[in-house]
Amino acid sequence: MSNSSLRLDGDRGRRVDITVDGMPCSAFEGETIAGALFAAGRAHSRHTPIRDAVRGYYCGMGVCWECALVVDGRPNVRACMTLVQTGMRIETQAGFGPPMAP
Repeated sequence: MSNSSLRLDGDRGRRVDITVDGMPCSAFEGETIAGALFAAGRAHSRHTPIRDAVRGYYCGMGVCWECALVVDGRPNVRACMTLVQTGMRIETQAGFGPPMAP
């Protein structure tokens, strides 16, 4: 995934590499996962459990849970509230996400 012109110019943290659905993606320290994915052209984060409808970033403040993703194997991580970190493995969430290991 390449970064598009959706990113604002100006000061930002250092560049970090993350993986989204198996594809490399660039982000910057201090960005939320939602901000990094949106800047990379990704407008959705999950599919609903019953109708498999696409959902994306809605409230941007952690209230609606529409931006839930699987991050490093952990389901239901809110993309709008979680800052990117080097090496994160991010996956589009299907339904309620995979069960957590005990």
